[in-house]
Amino acid sequence: MIWLTWRQFRASFIAVCALMAAACVWLAVTGPSLAGLAHRNTDVYDLLTRADRFLFYGGIAVLAVAPALLGIFWGAPLVARELETGTYRLAWNQSITRRRWLAAKLGLSVLAVAVVVGILTLAITWWAHPIDGAQGSAHGSLPSRMTPISFGMRGIVPIGYAVFALVLGTLIGLIIRRSVPAMALTLAVYVLVQVAVPMWVRPHLVPPVTATVVISERTIDSISADAGGPFTITTQTSSPGAWVVTNQTIDSDGKATALPSWFADCLPPPPGAEGRDSQGTVQANPHPGSLDTCLSRLSDEGYRQRMVYHPASHFWPLQWAETGLYLAVSGLLAGASFWWIRRRLS
Repeated sequence: MIWLTWRQFRASFIAVCALMAAACVWLAVTGPSLAGLAHRNTDVYDLLTRADRFLFYGGIAVLAVAPALLGIFWGAPLVARELETGTYRLAWNQSITRRRWLAAKLGLSVLAVAVVVGILTLAITWWAHPIDGAQGSAHGSLPSRMTPISFGMRGIVPIGYAVFALVLGTLIGLIIRRSVPAMALTLAVYVLVQVAVPMWVRPHLVPPVTATVVISERTIDSISADAGGPFTITTQTSSPGAWVVTNQTIDSDGKATALPSWFADCLPPPPGAEGRDSQGTVQANPHPGSLDTCLSRLSDEGYRQRMVYHPASHFWPLQWAETGLYLAVSGLLAGASFWWIRRRLS
């Protein structure tokens, strides 16, 4: 049965391995020079070429779509195609049991997917490590590996995504028994899970750090306002590269609140935004306060900024926790697949 399963998916496996090998060779060629550049310069972002930035975001894109593609084009048709065409009856009428038939198909596929995605994600993580979170001297930056845009495409967690997508597609294919509908539903469910986990699950896998800071020019990160809306403030953490989950203003009672109404009138206008009369003469600044004065008044009235964040040191604990979560769910889905093929599939 193992030999038959290998014969059935060897073309797909060889194609995936060839693409993975080509990507790894390219990363191995360009990685050492990039690491040397980052080691010699603190402002490495300003020295990156367009090709370097393209490869950085390209690595994120590859690891974002690879598990989904494996689940759609490998997992969903894995058994759905045979159920749809009726070829499964040939194996089931021999000495092969249903569970052994599914175990051979699913076991070899999971092993192959885990190995290929594991090598690819470790290669991309190694290549991008010197420039993750690089800041420009004037403007521009690359996302750090803790941010949601990069976290799921670094370390070992893509292995969990790939195994989950494959097993999910297999179970959906078993239930629907049609390849194309199973592929579409697998994509929909996988995307839903990938959106939900970073928003509602990942922040709680490891206890985050909560800090309350005084709002000052030293701690402030930005002041912004939507069109016609109130101003909001964000402050910086003491941990570079941290993932900030919440960044909210609180009052003297420790309750989340909006900034007071006087704050907008207190702020000085941005440089070059002074008012002019009809003759073009610069008018007096209608906002007499300075930024430091406004922030000091906020502090005097008891306003503080409360941040909930994961520092860079939480990267690997979160990686192991999320990978374990996806593998545990994959185990449950695999168990459901064996139950379904035994009890519900005729």
